Amino acid sequence: MMNNVGSLMQMLSQMKQNPQKFLSQRFNIPENIGNDPQNILQHLLNSGQVSQSQINSAMQARKFFTK
Repeated sequence: MMNNVGSLMQMLSQMKQNPQKFLSQRFNIPENIGNDPQNILQHLLNSGQVSQSQINSAMQARKFFTK
């Protein structure tokens, strides 16, 4: 269990440092999107790679983990 938490925290740190690089390893994100999280989310929505409900769920989880 502790290893999973450590892994999750490492992933969170990587995502905070460079969202575009982290997400481009998992999604198709063009380099010209830049490192702005809002632009990245908009691209993922527009390209159909994620749904609004997935983003909403992630935002709820973020609130839980950042308390």
